[in-house]
Parts: sequence; structure tokens; C-alpha cells
Amino acid sequence: MTVRTEPWPAGTPCWVDISVPDLPAATAFYSAVLGWEFTNAGEEYGNYHMARTGGHAAAGMGPIMQEGQPTVWTVYVASDDADATAKLVTEHGGNLMFDPMDVPGNGRMCVALDPDGGAFGIWQADGMIGAEIVNEPGSLTWTDARLTDVDAGKAFYSAVFGYTYEPVPGAPGDYGTIQLNGRTVGGMGGMMGAPQGTPAHWVPYFSVADVDAAVAAAGQGGGRVLMPAEDTPFGRMGIVTDPFGASFAVHQAPEAQ
Repeated sequence: MTVRTEPWPAGTPCWVDISVPDLPAATAFYSAVLGWEFTNAGEEYGNYHMARTGGHAAAGMGPIMQEGQPTVWTVYVASDDADATAKLVTEHGGNLMFDPMDVPGNGRMCVALDPDGGAFGIWQADGMIGAEIVNEPGSLTWTDARLTDVDAGKAFYSAVFGYTYEPVPGAPGDYGTIQLNGRTVGGMGGMMGAPQGTPAHWVPYFSVADVDAAVAAAGQGGGRVLMPAEDTPFGRMGIVTDPFGASFAVHQAPEAQ
């Protein structure tokens, strides 16, 4: 089991969370699709729910905080200094949805928009490192940034997080893996067939033991199937939405099939 106890290196996608209009319905859906168990942090933390796999924090879920707030997954990138990273965001054409703020006993965070309008989070750990389990069924295994202007987006993320990129044989020409100090930490490219008008966004991939079963559970639970389960050179995967329209991918590594 891939369990982590130390803070994630700066620049690494380290956490994902989502705000939903119906917490009971959402926890039931994700429990069925990803096998999560949930604990409620309580009213002090806005009834933020921790999704757990094998007792370890895998993702977060909370209620929407204002009318009209979209239901989307937010990918957070680790930072050693959230304020400094936020400053780099604005210096290089991005915007802040809100200034860095403390989450007492857990860390410091903000949510930003890249120049394409894609939202992402910044997380400076202090007590809460982010994901405590990865690359196991029911946990985060990959993140993709889907951009409408790939060259501008890559330049932005390079300036903010120090990313470089490597092409992927067989993938669309504008797609590359995100490299950080010699490590592959995610992917970045174009919209990959998304409907016209879809804004830039990040997509979380969750590992599952059986992609076909997870896709079926998503459809049966009120979600939509955007890409049925299919084999790829990188494993078997599918893309679905939850009942509120938030999209995510499920993935099964080749050796696990």
C-alpha cells in the first residue's frame, strides 16, 4: 500500500477536493464508485468530509458555500510558501479566487485560475499533508491539466511551479508529461475531444480495482459515462461524471488487469 506521512514536495499535485450541493447523495455515490468511507470534520471546518481508503485520507468533500458555485474537482499543488506561489500566479497572468488563508492546524491554501481560466489549488502543509494514500484502489493516481491554449498554459505552470514537459509517444502532439526535478508528476495538454466551449480544467484520475465495475456504478448512481471503459497503452480507464456534473477518470494499471 502506497502510504505517505511526509509533506509532498513543492510542485507536486498533492490533494483533490470537491464542493457538492447534496452531501448525503455525493457520499453515497462516491462510496459506491470508489469505495470511500467518510469522516466529518465538523461544523468548525464547514462540515468538510474526509474521504478515506484503508483509513488514510484520499480526498476531501464539502458543501457548496454559495449559490451558483459549480461542482468540480479541484486539484491542489503542494507549495512550501503559499503566499509566494500566489504572487507568482498573479505575476504570470493568473488570478486568485481568494487570497491565501489558514486552515487552522492543517495548512495554508488558496485557489487560483491559470491564464486559460482553469482552477487549481495551492496547498502549504501544516499538520495535513494532503493525500496520505496514492496509486491504490480508491486513491488518486494521476492528474491532467486540459488547456485551451497549451503553449501559454505550459509557460505559466513552468513559471509558477518550475515544470518542464516530455512528449508522450502515441498521445496527441500537444500532450506531455509534467516533469519536476526529474520526476513525472502529471500530464498537460489540450482539451482532448471535450465539447466546444469547455473551459480549461484539471482532471483527477482515481485508481480502482475494476474500471468496468466503477464505470457501471457511476452510471447506476446517477452519473454520466463520458468515455466507456477501454484499454489504452497506459492501462484500462474510463471517464464519468458524478450526479452533479463533476468529471473524473477511473484507472486500472495494466498489471492489475
